[in-house]
Amino acid sequence: MRSDLADGPDRLPQRPKIETCRERRHPIVPFAALLCVMALYGQSGDHGKYSLTSPGGIAFSDFRGYEDWPLVSSARTEEVLKVIVGNPTMVAAYKAGVPKGGQVFPENSRIVKLQWKPTKNTEAPFKVDVPEVFQQAFVMEKDSKRFPKTGGWGYAVFNYDAATDRFIADPSSPVDCGHSCHVAVKAKDYIFHPYQKR
Repeated sequence: MRSDLADGPDRLPQRPKIETCRERRHPIVPFAALLCVMALYGQSGDHGKYSLTSPGGIAFSDFRGYEDWPLVSSARTEEVLKVIVGNPTMVAAYKAGVPKGGQVFPENSRIVKLQWKPTKNTEAPFKVDVPEVFQQAFVMEKDSKRFPKTGGWGYAVFNYDAATDRFIADPSSPVDCGHSCHVAVKAKDYIFHPYQKR
């Protein structure tokens, strides 16, 4: 007699249970999803700065990636060290000779002036000031349709708060916040700094 019928005539042989997709559990899937979310959060690293918009309507996200834009120039005052960077459109125009001869920068040119409070370097064997606390990003973008009254340039200031590691759109920076100063260099398409030889 077959052993699988030993318990009675009504007992049928046991078939292996087939697992359905709905019954399967994949602990790796939620874990992988969590890793993706963490990776995206880690990449954001901007602490929401690219969600900011100035009172004049300039979005900080228009300048996304400025941290890696090419150097245009640098400057300093008694209180501030400044580094000026430009987006690829702006830098290509500089290299093509703009603003010499009355040439103007093309639409979508963008330039950012990064400003730090300086401090004395105590390690160097000579007297030198170095950046200490980052203070603000002063931005300009060329869009003649949006900014016809200011030579086609829009201006904004985004202040940095070191205590919270956050940027804040300066509430007193209208779209023409820098225009009154930049009128002095109207002949250079309102841009003070040349592309420095290197």
